[in-house]
Parts: sequence; structure tokens; C-alpha cells
Amino acid sequence: MSPRPRIDRTHSASWQAIFDRFDIHDHDFNAGPFEISAEQIKVACQHFERTSEKEVRILCKQDTRESRPQVFSDKGLFILPISNGVYSIIMGEGYIDVPIIEEPIIDYNSQFPFELETSQIGDSEMQHLDRAYAMSLIRHFAEDESLVLTIRGRKYSPEFDFVTGEFQIHVDGVQTEVDAGYEGVEQVVLIEAKGGEATNTIIRQMYYPFRQWQYHTDKEVSTLFFQRDRDGIYNLWQFSFANPDDYNSIHLLRSGRYRILLGED
Repeated sequence: MSPRPRIDRTHSASWQAIFDRFDIHDHDFNAGPFEISAEQIKVACQHFERTSEKEVRILCKQDTRESRPQVFSDKGLFILPISNGVYSIIMGEGYIDVPIIEEPIIDYNSQFPFELETSQIGDSEMQHLDRAYAMSLIRHFAEDESLVLTIRGRKYSPEFDFVTGEFQIHVDGVQTEVDAGYEGVEQVVLIEAKGGEATNTIIRQMYYPFRQWQYHTDKEVSTLFFQRDRDGIYNLWQFSFANPDDYNSIHLLRSGRYRILLGED
């Protein structure tokens, strides 16, 4: 039997207070989601002293199954933003496993003319992603030499509707963020980058930007997940949505593990 996932109990007391304050324990999640506002969360958590126990942004950041508070784990729930300052608590599967890449490591011979010394300082996911792009690994994996960096940072989404499980969700003006977005002649490539070795991730981080940029361009929108592991190997996964209107239709197209070698033929 596999071990139970570690639950982030740091936020469990806060969410217990929120559920108690608004009688969410009695809500029938099989019948539909429960909507809650940032103001309601603040009211329920105002007696807590630490910022991490009452800051809405922190409490609603549940990027992995393990980062959900106890009540979410017990009831099989996840949370999504649906408008500015409004969230939907939903029963169902909000996460996707990040598959282990079984294929051998590929030696990628970059023709970049010199090593980037500044990219070796620190250990952030952004610097690793920037190096992978500079060395043309991103272009190589995406099979598109025309890609250039055009998207980075936070933006607000247009209106869109989707289904998750049996529930219809409406989104309007939610803040989205991609770690990097690249535009080529025929496609836009969006990347969600994670440090460490995440085993699962909330689908929202790929789905919301996917829907947003589908709205803004007629080009194909591709979604990649990126990690550099502790051995310096670059891991890339390409996900797609079989039905763009279905949050849970995400599936893996392909993946690869790369070791970047500089200036070798």
C-alpha cells in the first residue's frame, strides 16, 4: 500500500474555521460547488495571528494534492478562482500526475557559442527555464525554431466556461500567470515550470492560460510542463486537452529528459 500523501496542516485550522463559519460542512458537493469570496475568507480568519493563516492568496494556493488542507483532502475537494476575489470549492479531481519519464536521457548538443555563467548562480526554476530556452532546448522539444519569448508574468483572463466532472464553471477576469510563453509562426507555446521534483500539479495552472491564449490567437496553443532535477537533467512534458471545454480532458502527448551539452557536434 502506498503511503498517504502529506497534508499541509499549516492551512488546515484556517479552512476548518472557514467551513465552520459558513456551514460548508453541510453543503452537498455532489449537487454542485460552493462559492466563497475573499471577503468571507478574511472574516472567518481574522482572529488568526500569522499571515500564512489568514492571507487569502496563501490559503487558496493549493498547487498540489498534498498542499490541500485536511478538510479538502477528507472530502475530495479542490479550489479554483472564478472571478476577481471569488473562488469555487469543487468536488472531484483537480490535479494531474506528472508521469515519470522512463525513456533514457537524451544528450542535447546545443550550438550556443558560450556557457551562460550567470545562469549558474542560484537555483530558481526561472533561470533554468531561461537557460533551456537560450540553448534552444525549448525550440528543439517543441520542434519549432521560430519560437521567441513574448509572454511572461500576470494577466487577466477573458470570460470562458468549462466543465469539470459534472459541474459547469464560469470564469471571468481571473489573474493568470505563465512562467514563459513563446510565439512561433504557427503556434504559441506556454510553459509551467516547477522546481524540485513535483509528482502532481493542479490542472488550473496549465488550463487557464491555455484557454486565455486560445481566445487571443488563432494559432495552435501548446502547453508544456518543465522541471530541472537535482542532477541537472531537463525534463519536459507536453500536455493537451482533448476537449478544450473540459478541464479534466488533459492528457500527456509526449515527454523527454535532456542533458545539455555545449558546442558539440
